[in-house]
Amino acid sequence: MQRVPIQMLTICGISELPDQCDRSVTHVLSILDPGHPDPEAFGAYDPHRRTILRFHDIIHPIPGMILPARTNVEAVLRFGDEVAEGWPDHAEGHLLVHCHMGVSRSTAAMLTLMAQTNPDESEDRLFERLVEIRPQAWPNSLMIDFADELLSRNGRLTEALRRHYGRQIRRMPNYVQLMYDLGRGREVEMAA
Repeated sequence: MQRVPIQMLTICGISELPDQCDRSVTHVLSILDPGHPDPEAFGAYDPHRRTILRFHDIIHPIPGMILPARTNVEAVLRFGDEVAEGWPDHAEGHLLVHCHMGVSRSTAAMLTLMAQTNPDESEDRLFERLVEIRPQAWPNSLMIDFADELLSRNGRLTEALRRHYGRQIRRMPNYVQLMYDLGRGREVEMAA
């Protein structure tokens, strides 16, 4: 299938959703914690297509929390297929992906969608583009591992993620302690 990429891509957190309502968003991928109420901000948006996924931003099992699963990343890819199939090549679209902070789950989902739409683009270039969209991006490594497998990237997305983490740590050294505090120290240790 020929994929028509949506040119306008936005990543944000819940608190930033009201700032996006005047930006002609056509497609939304919401990633929320289970049990979190639906953000009220969408009531002010123009009509759009929206998919909601619910799981926690963790990378290893924690009692009482829902770990991102392969099925969640498969749902991200189905969303990408729906966007590509239903979008005419002459129209302008605006894809918004959000999670709670716009740092981890949403950036992993956006990278997955970009890799799906641009199968020949290098993994490092995909991460460069991700940072252009969301400079604070720290994609959830478990989601990227699933995307790597599902998109047949043969470990290249995961290796590019290691380099991305290294660049992010050099740019924002405070991420090291933050990620350890969040139980994500393995991702810091992955950094190349």
